[in-house]
Amino acid sequence: MKTGNVYILFTKVASTPQNELTGPQTSVWHFGWNTPNSRQYDEKFRAMGLQIAQMWDALDGKLVDMSSDVLPGLPTQEQILEMRAKGTKPTLEGGFGYLRGPDGAMIENAQAGTAERFNHVHMYHEHPNCAMDWYAQHLGAQRPQGRGRGGRRRHRWRRRLRDAAVARLRRGRPSPRPDLFASRQAGDLRPRRQQARRPTMSRLRSVPGPAAALVSTRGKIVDHWAVSTADLSATVTR
Repeated sequence: MKTGNVYILFTKVASTPQNELTGPQTSVWHFGWNTPNSRQYDEKFRAMGLQIAQMWDALDGKLVDMSSDVLPGLPTQEQILEMRAKGTKPTLEGGFGYLRGPDGAMIENAQAGTAERFNHVHMYHEHPNCAMDWYAQHLGAQRPQGRGRGGRRRHRWRRRLRDAAVARLRRGRPSPRPDLFASRQAGDLRPRRQQARRPTMSRLRSVPGPAAALVSTRGKIVDHWAVSTADLSATVTR
């Protein structure tokens, strides 16, 4: 099947392939899908009887479909309780959520733009910055403005914020909500302390993950992803 200029290929196999809930984690986490109204899409998915991978709210353990079910700004658990005490309400508009596709594939439903489209493949890397350099050098990927060589000052600022967040998480401080990592037990989402940092790259997004814990994608729910080239022979030679 084709969506925009992206093809999604399906291969029939003898047994159900493993995903991150039923087997070890590969470098591919999920597909990102942009929708013009993510909440309406979520309601449509539920009406169709599809499986929503819900996320944890705050300390009360409430499960939610969408990030906009939680208070604005992706607050921590502490901040959620403070904002609730002040009477702050969720926006209930837009945001992101997760859907389980066939065989348990994880698909992000994120509001952006006016047309439904495939947006990104979200991957784990032990060293995301180095990985992004590799994709840019060898596969023609482009960093978003402000995260490349010309945006070093801004990148250092982002890195300081990220490292401060990592330090908070390592000290057992609350992580931002809603929580983003899939639980193997319930199919919902688990505390972000297990994967603290999330630098991202548009269309090919990357989050840190210990390389030793990741297994090959071959034979798993997402076997591989591909890029097209105008001159295959020249590309192979290069």
